[in-house]
Amino acid sequence: MDFSVTIDEVRRARVAVAIVFCVHGAVTGSFATRVPWIQDHAGVSPGQLGLALAFPALGAAIAMPLAARISHRFGSRTALRGLLALWTLALILPSLAPNLLALCAALLVYGATAGMADVAMNALGVEVEHRMEKSIMSGLHGMWSVGALAGSSIGTVAAHLEINAQLHHLVMAVVLTVLGAIACQSVLNLHPTEDEVAPPRFALPPKSAYLIGAVGFCAVFAEGASLDWSAVYLEDVLTTSAGVAAAATTGFALTMAVARLVGDAVVDRFGAVPTVRVSGVVATLGGLLVVLAPHPVVAMAGFGLLGLGIAVVVPLAFAAAAKSGPNASQAIAGVATVTYASGLVAPSIIGGIAQASSLTLSFVVVTVLAVGLALFAPVLSPRPVTESA
Repeated sequence: MDFSVTIDEVRRARVAVAIVFCVHGAVTGSFATRVPWIQDHAGVSPGQLGLALAFPALGAAIAMPLAARISHRFGSRTALRGLLALWTLALILPSLAPNLLALCAALLVYGATAGMADVAMNALGVEVEHRMEKSIMSGLHGMWSVGALAGSSIGTVAAHLEINAQLHHLVMAVVLTVLGAIACQSVLNLHPTEDEVAPPRFALPPKSAYLIGAVGFCAVFAEGASLDWSAVYLEDVLTTSAGVAAAATTGFALTMAVARLVGDAVVDRFGAVPTVRVSGVVATLGGLLVVLAPHPVVAMAGFGLLGLGIAVVVPLAFAAAAKSGPNASQAIAGVATVTYASGLVAPSIIGGIAQASSLTLSFVVVTVLAVGLALFAPVLSPRPVTESA
C-alpha cells in the first residue's frame, strides 16, 4: 500500500471520511423514522415486516466481503465514491414497494449497498487513524450518529407533517448523493502495490476474536432493533402519534451521537473495560424503561439510555479485534461482518418475536443482551485476548 501521503492530506482525509460517516448515518436515520409509513404503504403485518427486514442482512452478508476487492481493483477513493452513491440512492427503493415481495427485494439491495459502503469507509477510517497515530474511530462513529440524528430529525418533521415518504426519501437521496461525492474527493486515494494480492472474498476472524464479535453483536443488535422499531413500538404499544413515535428514534440517535463524539476522551481517561461495563449497565436500565414504560415519555427516555449505553462498544470492538490476532485486518474485517450483519438481522428477529408474542417481549431480549455487555466487557481489554483462544 502506498504511504506517500502528506500530513495535510491525512488531516483533510480525516474531515472527509467524517463527512462520509455522517452521510451514511443520515441514510439510516431517514429510513428508520419512516418504517411505519413503509409498513402501511406495503400493507404488511409486524411479522411480515420483520421478515422483510431480514433481507438487508442477507444483502449485507453477500456483499460486504466484496468491498475490499472493489477497493483493491479501483483504489480506495473511487471505490468509496461509487459504493457510497449506490447506498444513498438505495434509500429511494423501500418506500416505493407496494407489497411484501417488492419490499424484500428493495431491502436486499438496501442492505447490500449499506454493507459495502460501510466496510469501505471503516477501512479508510482505520487507515487515517493509523497514520495520525491517535484514536479517532469513536469520533468517526459519532459523526455517523450525527448523520443518523440529522436524518431522523428531518424524518420526524416529515412524519409529523404527513409528507409522503417517497418524496421525502427522493429529496434526501439526491442531497446525500451530492454531499457524499464532494466529500469523497478528499479521502485517501490508496492503491495496492504491484505485488499485493487481492483480498479473499470472505475473511473469518481468528478464534480469539469470536468473543469480541459476540460483544459487538449485543451492541449492534440493540442498535438495529431500536433504530427500526422504536417508532413502531411507541405507535403500537403506547398508541402515540406518528410524529411523537418518530421522535423516539431521534432521541436514540441523539444520545448515541453525543456519547460517540466524547467516546475517545472517555476511553482514554477510564479505559475500555470500565467504560463498557458502565455502558452495559446504562443500556440495561434503558431497556427496562422501554419494557416497563407506562407512558411514551418514559419509553423515549429508555431508548435514549439504550443509545447512550451501546454507543462506544463497536469502535472499541474494532480496536480490540486489531490486537486479538497476528492479522489485524483479517480480525477487523471478520468482526465487522459479524457485528453489522447482526444489526441488520435484529429488526427481523424483533418482528418475529412481536408476531409470536409482543413488541414488549422483543425488547426484553434487547435488555438481556445489554446485560451481556456489562458481563463480557473484559474481552475488550486493550491487551491481546489470547493467540491460542
